[in-house]
Amino acid sequence: MEELTDPANAGVVFGELFSRLGSKPLQLWSRQAQNGGKIGRITDEDVESLVLEVMSPNVSTCWISCPADDKQCLGIKLPFLVLMLKNMEKYFTFEIQIVDDKGIRRRFRASNYQVEARVKPFICTMPMRLDEGWNQVQFNLADFCKRAYGTNYVETVRITIHANCRLRRIYFADQLYSEEEVPHEFKLHLPVKQIEGHRDNNELDEDS
Repeated sequence: MEELTDPANAGVVFGELFSRLGSKPLQLWSRQAQNGGKIGRITDEDVESLVLEVMSPNVSTCWISCPADDKQCLGIKLPFLVLMLKNMEKYFTFEIQIVDDKGIRRRFRASNYQVEARVKPFICTMPMRLDEGWNQVQFNLADFCKRAYGTNYVETVRITIHANCRLRRIYFADQLYSEEEVPHEFKLHLPVKQIEGHRDNNELDEDS
């Protein structure tokens, strides 16, 4: 993954992992589409452009994952993950695997069908509430790592996107930026949805 510095805003750092553009948008990704699952580009009527659609009756058997080689690691140190995705009004989940400063691999899994957050030694699962249509989901990996495990985020190892959604762009950033600071091609021009684990509705519960 190449880190990009916006020339119009010195010091603004982004790392793009997926874009709907180009002849091979999944060049860095592996994929699986079983049990009636489908993965392919389609023209979305709302944004009026090509996007990647990942659809299946079973979320566990239809996914894309990066990097493509299971033996490789992304090694992305940027702590903010941003996904531009469309709510298809069906079950949807995605997972990020990270390494903390104890050298332990942890997984964070967000799903729109889970009711409450749970923390286990190597995986933290949490509910994800999406608005109708297109969403910009922001995931503060450093914050989640600190609150769930009391450790510091070091880097992202892998990201896996399961059915059901449409994807426009996935990127990492060194911090959250205002709409004016984000490069034009990184803007969705739609409401932003943050996964911040607010204490009132996303409190993390320790599993005993």
